[in-house]
Amino acid sequence: MSHSQDSGDPHVLGPGLLPTPFTADEIRDASGSGKTIRILVEEPEGEAFERVNRFTECDDEGATLERWRVAPDGGVDGEIASARVTWLELQGHAAFPAERTTVDEETIDLPIGRVECLRYDTRDEAPDAAAETFWFARAFPGMPVRFESPTPAGRVRTTVLAVEVVR
Repeated sequence: MSHSQDSGDPHVLGPGLLPTPFTADEIRDASGSGKTIRILVEEPEGEAFERVNRFTECDDEGATLERWRVAPDGGVDGEIASARVTWLELQGHAAFPAERTTVDEETIDLPIGRVECLRYDTRDEAPDAAAETFWFARAFPGMPVRFESPTPAGRVRTTVLAVEVVR
């Protein structure tokens, strides 16, 4: 019986993938009975807007994820996208290929405070591709608290502004 592919570590979702910063259970536990995350998106041309991710109907398997852009008056700009997600799917968003990803520890200052993060820099398969960078805060299991992605016009930066958990 070989265990080379299955380390038994719930952070490792498959062969060739780095351990994720959080397990599905850790993400579920950090989401309580509901969670709202406010996010600032900064475009390379200078445009900035807020987005909201809200988790409702949380259970052992997953939650309903509602996402929308915030209008200038604080209301909803456009449609509210709503879908059922599993905690394992959310964990899988942070399963990066080991051969193209580096992981470091970094402490950064954000609107949610000074946070200790695992920083993942991951490159596309193209040899000259710029890295996407994800900062996952140990204190906030779930989505990255900061994310930077290259575009032809420059880098897009996404920063978590606030996290509110309903216990």
